[in-house]
Amino acid sequence: MDTGKHVIFFVRHRSGPVYLWYEIISPRYLRQHTDTLKVEGVDYTDVVVDKQDDMAWRLRALCGLKNTLGSGIVCIGGPAGWATPGAPDLARAKWKMDLQTVSYKELGPIITEARADAKTMQRARDRTETYLKGKGVSLETKKEYVEGCFLLDDIFRRLMTKAGAKAITVNACMGTIMRVADAVACLALSTLNDDGYLAFCESDFVAIPAGVLMANITGRPSFLNDPTYPHHGITTLAHCTAPRKMDGKTLEPVRLVTHFESDFGAAPKVEMRKGQVITCVLSDFKAQRWVGLKAEIIDAPFLPICRSQIDIAYEVDDDLLARRMPGFHWMVCYGDYRREIGYALKKIPIAWEPLG
Repeated sequence: MDTGKHVIFFVRHRSGPVYLWYEIISPRYLRQHTDTLKVEGVDYTDVVVDKQDDMAWRLRALCGLKNTLGSGIVCIGGPAGWATPGAPDLARAKWKMDLQTVSYKELGPIITEARADAKTMQRARDRTETYLKGKGVSLETKKEYVEGCFLLDDIFRRLMTKAGAKAITVNACMGTIMRVADAVACLALSTLNDDGYLAFCESDFVAIPAGVLMANITGRPSFLNDPTYPHHGITTLAHCTAPRKMDGKTLEPVRLVTHFESDFGAAPKVEMRKGQVITCVLSDFKAQRWVGLKAEIIDAPFLPICRSQIDIAYEVDDDLLARRMPGFHWMVCYGDYRREIGYALKKIPIAWEPLG
C-alpha cells in the first residue's frame, strides 16, 4: 500500500480519547499482519504518540526536504565535486537539483559592464560604507577589496534572480574568480548568506546538498568548511567564507582580512560564539551515507589556515570519528538538528549515522 505521500501517524494515549490505532498501528498497518514492515515509505519513525512537538520536528524535516528537492542553484564556473567529478550528477539524481551554469566567459563581460555603470559602482561603495560602520566589524584589508566584493554580491543577486534561484556557488574560487573579477568571492558569499540566500564556495556538490537541506530545515545558513584531524575530543573547522548570521538573526563579530592562500581580497573571519551547540554533517563521496555529529564551539582561533575558524569539542571517541568520517567538506549549522536531518534523509534515501 503506497500512499504516494509522506505519512506521519498521530495516535493518542493520554492526550485525548485513546483509540484503536494506539494498540494496533504496528501489527495491523506497519507490518500488515507479518513480522516485517510492509508499507512502502512508512516505518516506525513515522508514528507519533501524544506529543505535538514530535509532530513539529518531523514536519520541519519534511518541509526542509520539499524545499531542497528541485532546488535551483547558479553555478559560477560550472558545478563540480571535491575529488568527485560525478558529484553534480548525483545531486541531480538524488536531489533533483537544477544546476545552472554561468561560465567565466559569460561572467567576465557582466563584471566589465557593472564596473562601467556609475550607479552600480556607487551602490557597491555605499554598501561598503554601511557594512564597515556596522557593530563588530573590523577592517584589516584594503577598503577597495571590500568594494569589489559588494560588486560581486550585486552581480550574483541579479544572476540568481534571472535564474529563478535562491542559491549560488563559485567554482575555481581560489583562482579564476580572482583573475576575472579582480576580487575574491569570500565576503560576497558571506553577505548573501546573511540576507537569506544560500551561497557556497568551491561548487562542491558532495557537500552542498547537505548545506541546502540544513538551511531549509533550520531557517539558518550553513557553514561549509575544511575539517582537520580529530584528537583529544576536539577538531578545527575552517574556511575563508562564513555567514555572520549563523543563528538566522544576529550578526556575529567579523574581522575583514585577506583570503588565506592568496593573501588578497576581502575574506571574513567570523567570530562564532563560544559555547554554541552545533550540528556537523559529513557527506560521503557516493551520496550513500552521511554522518551527523553534535559538537560545541570552544574557541574561534586565528591559525595560519582558512580565515573563519572554530575549534569544536565533541563527546565521541576520536578513533570512532576518524574511522567514520567520510568525504571531505563538512557542513555546520547552529543548534542540534540531527533528528530532523536523519528523518529527511530516509526519504531520499541516504543512510544517516548520528554520532555524539
